[in-house]
Amino acid sequence: MSATALAEAPHETRYETIRIADPSPRETKISAQDVHVYYGAKEALHHVSIDIPAKSVTAFIGPSGCGKSTFLRCFNRMNDTIDGCRVVGRLDMDGEDLNDHRQDVVLLRARVGMVFQKPNPFPKSIYDNIAYGPRIHGVARSKSDLDAIVEHSLTRAGLWQEVKDRLQEPGTGLSGGQQQRLCIARAIAVSPEVILMDEPCSALDPIATARVEELIRELRENYTIIIVTHSMSQAQRVSDRTAYFHLGYLVEEGPTESIFNDPQEKRTKDYITGVFG
Repeated sequence: MSATALAEAPHETRYETIRIADPSPRETKISAQDVHVYYGAKEALHHVSIDIPAKSVTAFIGPSGCGKSTFLRCFNRMNDTIDGCRVVGRLDMDGEDLNDHRQDVVLLRARVGMVFQKPNPFPKSIYDNIAYGPRIHGVARSKSDLDAIVEHSLTRAGLWQEVKDRLQEPGTGLSGGQQQRLCIARAIAVSPEVILMDEPCSALDPIATARVEELIRELRENYTIIIVTHSMSQAQRVSDRTAYFHLGYLVEEGPTESIFNDPQEKRTKDYITGVFG
């Protein structure tokens, strides 16, 4: 079906997502079943269902406005902060309903950390940027515990050696790439289970991008990571699975190698080869 026909199709019509099985499947961390997202009367996402494997990197790709960032924000309830936004469908993490009204959203966002497109360090010292989350969530019982968390988080983010003698300097004084790694360190300081990344390298130079990508590959050993990216090469380099979105529909998803080397859907192939998008 053409993109025009898809855009004009009635909302009740379902379009089946092509799913390519992983030859070595992992345990599912997050499961989405028939998710729709509305901004007022406009339906931005239609019938999205996908399983996100644990301790791996899943990339969401697709043209601007296709719904990938909207879907990403479903996992930590960030869409709740947008007036008129409504999420319908089932989203589970380890079998727990993320949209349950009894869900503590503050605690959920500690379990599901987020790194944004532009680095956004707090206007605080490097130390306090990392210590902020553990303090408000009561993770650290003493100053020595807090010191250990700060060092561990900065080390995991590949930043400790660069800033260990500057911990009381403002986080905003770091370079762009360092600021983004600081934000990643801040996210992992509260021991999240999932890290969401919304185009984390789009504002970075190639060297800083390479550092962040290396970090993503290292972090997947301990965290479930979901990344939205417009860079096809980045998705290929860092992700284990890739999901292609188009006009609010999840068109195709599967192992990254299969999606890029042997896509089953023409729209997927056209996008990754640059025919459109």
